[in-house]
Amino acid sequence: MSGELDYLSAYASWRAPMMGHNAVATSQPLAAQAGIRMLQQGGNAVDAAVATAMALTVVEPTGNGIGSDAFAIVWDGKKLHALNASGRAPAAWQHQTFAHLDAMPELGWDAVTVPGAVSAWVALAEKFGTLPLNTLVQPAVEYARNGFPVSPLIGQLWQRGYQKLKDQPGFSACFAPQGRPPAIGELFRNPDQAATLEKIAATNGEAFYRGELAEKIAAFAREHNAALTLEDLKNHRADWVDMLSRPFAGGSVHELPPNGQGIATLIALGILEQWDIGRYTPDSVPWLHLSIEAMKLALVDLERYVADEDHLEFPAAHLLSDEYLKSRAALINPDRAGDFTFGAPTQSGTVYLATADASGMMVSFIQSNYMGFGSGVVIPGTGISMQNRGAGFALDQGHPNVVAGGKRAFHTIIPAFALDAAGQPLMSFGVMGGPMQAQGHLQLALRIMLHKQNPQAAIDAPRWRVVAGREVIVEPSLDRNTIAALRAMGHNIVLEDPLQSYNFGGAQAIVRDPQGFYIAATESRKDGQALVY
Repeated sequence: MSGELDYLSAYASWRAPMMGHNAVATSQPLAAQAGIRMLQQGGNAVDAAVATAMALTVVEPTGNGIGSDAFAIVWDGKKLHALNASGRAPAAWQHQTFAHLDAMPELGWDAVTVPGAVSAWVALAEKFGTLPLNTLVQPAVEYARNGFPVSPLIGQLWQRGYQKLKDQPGFSACFAPQGRPPAIGELFRNPDQAATLEKIAATNGEAFYRGELAEKIAAFAREHNAALTLEDLKNHRADWVDMLSRPFAGGSVHELPPNGQGIATLIALGILEQWDIGRYTPDSVPWLHLSIEAMKLALVDLERYVADEDHLEFPAAHLLSDEYLKSRAALINPDRAGDFTFGAPTQSGTVYLATADASGMMVSFIQSNYMGFGSGVVIPGTGISMQNRGAGFALDQGHPNVVAGGKRAFHTIIPAFALDAAGQPLMSFGVMGGPMQAQGHLQLALRIMLHKQNPQAAIDAPRWRVVAGREVIVEPSLDRNTIAALRAMGHNIVLEDPLQSYNFGGAQAIVRDPQGFYIAATESRKDGQALVY
């Protein structure tokens, strides 16, 4: 594809796309180095992905941890495989458990569901890996035991997380052992996390779900009168699932099915194809207007219908039928911003990383504690920070995503993958940042697949995101005349504070060239890095 990509188009950035026969792209340079190290030791792209993921729990605790959830997409050289390793609610949770609240808790034990990231590492390594977990875990263990310098953005987020979570059980003892968060550039060590990672690798994850670590998690939960039990941990499983996809720009985009939000990307792409979006220039007023309107339509359906796949009102694919997408596209006024409600399809239908190796294997992987450090709960003596995915449940008893024991909550984290017209791998890609993720997938697919922007330019381009109340937040680098024109069309445009640009999330992409090498790019707004060799 490199002959088709425009390498002269660029936005404000000091980076160029990287090229090589093996690639790792993620949000923290030390973690990217962990993945490259596995490739250099003879491992494949899955080995690199697992090593990178484990290292990220150490060097970027502001976004993920051992107590995260995870999702993955793997191209094994012949076909795609999708893994849902998100955890389920404690069996004891019921609607009445939270009926006295206006919304699900975001902090503390009442936000914690069973963590699934460890099961993702194990499942990926068992099915596709070539190196043992004891080898894959070594970079993460070394960073945790010997220390790593806290990078600038992570240091800022660490300070914010500390102010919010310092009183949560176990948080300060782990992440502020000197009574304060580490300073930018300070060496931080987490020996408890190093020991935990070694136990996970030595037992192939059994210690975490059924052994010593599981018992520590369950005991700390009991100490705080929390619902999570040893039985909940024992019952966890990661699931290999069938993907959802949508033809686009001569190829196809692939996302995991609910309980994730990837279907919103596919809905929006399907709507935009009805409008022949490719006839407009990227960043032009009509291009942005139609893209925003399509995303608004996708988000109202997402908010109404998406839940644990076992609890959907109808198969998720019904939202992707041509007939339904045409009816949704017809609601868009090309000259005016709209205010949409969900449709009625006919019932017949955090941290991210990408790796690729010279054999053709590619991985799209994401794991997250959800809101920064997550719940704030850290299991004493283990370095295990627990996610707060319970906050993703609804309290409306008529909603398919209503909280219930043993149920998966709605998830924001989603990896993505694209194939070319011949069904061969084109790109593994992802965007971080909560509800920005499906919107970021849409914007990257438009820029790279349709308009042939090189992946670094596509990542650096000014982004927008639709938020609650249908405000449209835009990055301040977007042209002022364009902003004025969108406002004149009725869009409620709000400029993002440049110091808050992390709200647009990091992004990584690895594009496969037909000649057999890769073009890798990562977020210039972040500490991330793409490495190749």
